[in-house]
Amino acid sequence: MTKTAPWFPPLASDELDHLVGALDRLRTTFRWKADGLDGAGLAQHVGASALTLGGLLKHLAAVEDTTFRWKLAGQHPGEMWHPETWGDNDTEILSAAHDTPEQLYAAWDGAVARSRERLDAALADGGLDQRVADGDGAGNHASLRRLLFDLIEEYGRHTGHADLLREVVDGRVGEDPPVDWRPQSGAPLTWIRESPE
Repeated sequence: MTKTAPWFPPLASDELDHLVGALDRLRTTFRWKADGLDGAGLAQHVGASALTLGGLLKHLAAVEDTTFRWKLAGQHPGEMWHPETWGDNDTEILSAAHDTPEQLYAAWDGAVARSRERLDAALADGGLDQRVADGDGAGNHASLRRLLFDLIEEYGRHTGHADLLREVVDGRVGEDPPVDWRPQSGAPLTWIRESPE
């Protein structure tokens, strides 16, 4: 039998396990693509694009905090973020030029840890069908399920960007981290559990 990576979604379970499992697999793959880089590696871009792995770390940290504070509960996403100044192109949050690698890894690692806690609390308080603060302005509100799908979509898009960026930095390629991978930089990923032998 093939050893399964600890961040893979379950082979067979309920909708919630599969949604959270898919999100955690994307989070882990993204983090692997961004892991272990210095400032130059995090600032590398491709062609005319200004997108960098450092910018993606910062952007996805903002998306995590925005999703599970602002969109979920109608609360400001935290002192690190200033969503009232964000435009359609995310220029402020994609610019990581003045942040150190340590700051960028800490921002993403901390945001994901907070998101996981907030999601667990929300699920315990109403499940996937509960209505959240985010809506269309006409009194219609999204469900928690919608927030999870949106976050999976966001990670899918940016993990693809990270694939290209990391290959330019040092040639790292691959769909998933090696089964025994653990982060070299930043905090340990607490949702990575040891796989049964």
